[in-house]
Amino acid sequence: MAHDRITLPSSGGGVLRYSDSSKSKLEFSPYVVVGFAVAVIIIELILRAGG
Repeated sequence: MAHDRITLPSSGGGVLRYSDSSKSKLEFSPYVVVGFAVAVIIIELILRAGG
């Protein structure tokens, strides 16, 4: 009788982890990045509406 097994590749194969190898001098939380993007969008909308 045949085995009905499904073999999957390992989950970590070929994945590079850059956070372990180097540390950046500038670190921002995700909230700061999203807030900056929203601020740029709002400024862009204000500039387009005004002129």
